[in-house]
Amino acid sequence: MKIELHEIPVRDVVNGYVDSAENGVVGYGGKLDIRPAFQREFIYKEKERNEVIRTIMKNFPLNVMYWAKGDDGDFEVLDGQQRTISVCQYVTGEFSVDHMVFDNLTKTEQDQILDYLLMIYICEGTDKEKLDWFRIINIASIELTPQELRNAIYTGEWLTDAKRYFSKSQCPASQIAGDYLTGPANRQKDLETALKWIAAREGIEIDDYMSKHQHDTNCNELWLYFQSVINWVRATFPKYRGKLMKGLDWGIYYNKYGSGKYDPKALEARIVELIEDYRNGYISNQRGIYEYLLDGQEKHLNIRAFSPEMAQAAYERQKGVCPKCGKHFEIDEMQADHITPWSKGGKTTAENCQMLCADCNRRKSDI
Repeated sequence: MKIELHEIPVRDVVNGYVDSAENGVVGYGGKLDIRPAFQREFIYKEKERNEVIRTIMKNFPLNVMYWAKGDDGDFEVLDGQQRTISVCQYVTGEFSVDHMVFDNLTKTEQDQILDYLLMIYICEGTDKEKLDWFRIINIASIELTPQELRNAIYTGEWLTDAKRYFSKSQCPASQIAGDYLTGPANRQKDLETALKWIAAREGIEIDDYMSKHQHDTNCNELWLYFQSVINWVRATFPKYRGKLMKGLDWGIYYNKYGSGKYDPKALEARIVELIEDYRNGYISNQRGIYEYLLDGQEKHLNIRAFSPEMAQAAYERQKGVCPKCGKHFEIDEMQADHITPWSKGGKTTAENCQMLCADCNRRKSDI
């Protein structure tokens, strides 16, 4: 691999700067791909973006950047996208720094910025060599997320289409499912979530799914599946409950239980009861309510256990006799159990406590 350090003025990098959905983000007279498919979206906040400009205004050194040169003589940014876009956006008037836009600066101040030399390492080599180098150098500033790293590997039309649906703050996925996702979309979290769900449906990992579809011309399968998940959630649980529902693995639930028949009104009534149980301390995990209603497994609720005092009182009341088999046991040979099962509305109260021997309690649990 060939690597050389170049000093390139800002005016050359900004020349021909375009940021569009059709052509991507380019500069350097159209020869520099500022946001290749493997790069993250622009995530700098105002403070970070402004500090880049202030550094240049003061003629302080800016960290080196890295470009890769292709066989056609064009370039793509390996590291430095956030700084490059910040500079280009400022020079083209997209934001101000200290209440001053670029056009409000004096000619001398503008030239000082445009003549500022960016230190850029340019490498040439095979795709694998450039990707390996990208992984090595991209340890500074904001670390890549696991999904951003996957995007670096599985580039192509499929990924470009998927990012259109899932990778921007106002993307279609955020618009229809923002209430159910944790995001942020521009760090590829929504895309990762959708891929996790659909990959689980097929019994494979995200990387396997992306590899399988890398050369598809579109991501229609993923997008239609994702819409089906969200439509099912809204139809099954029509009342939205904020933090209680946001970030749950709805796609996993859909894969397992989506073909079942549910009564939304009956589910809603039970949700109200379970939320009240949470407030009264009978359960400790109210975010497990939805999965419990779908599969009936009480482990999702973290049901409050009977206290030692409740167990002792029940043991004394029964005189140590298991009501199922009629045999006598010591208290440490017995287990506290709900007389009226929790699934049928029984509470974890002294009145609803009975002591069963281990065998009878196990057989009851297996029913």
